[in-house]
Amino acid sequence: MTMPVADLPLWVVIAVSTFLLLGSGLTLLGAIGLLRLPTFYERIHAPTLGTSWGVGAIMLASILYFSIVGSRAILHEVLIGIFVTLTTPITLILLARAALHRDRTEGNPSVPVDGS
Repeated sequence: MTMPVADLPLWVVIAVSTFLLLGSGLTLLGAIGLLRLPTFYERIHAPTLGTSWGVGAIMLASILYFSIVGSRAILHEVLIGIFVTLTTPITLILLARAALHRDRTEGNPSVPVDGS
């Protein structure tokens, strides 16, 4: 049996709202960083942090809300957090390496030379 949303305790509403605002704010900062930062290497850094921490906060809000409303522990959102935490840095590394390879083959002087 689920609890009606109107009957949620105030501390749950405040906690869920705080996590949602924090998560959406971090994701917004990542999106603004993607638009505003000048170089490609700086641009890929901001959304990665915003995505990881933003999803984490939104995931906590979802776990808390659905655990209280459903009167049982809901933890399947943790899988989403694990997948995002694992795939986002890997994607960042692959994009950065591809861009670095491209810049080195084009002879861009602002890119460090290969150390090997």
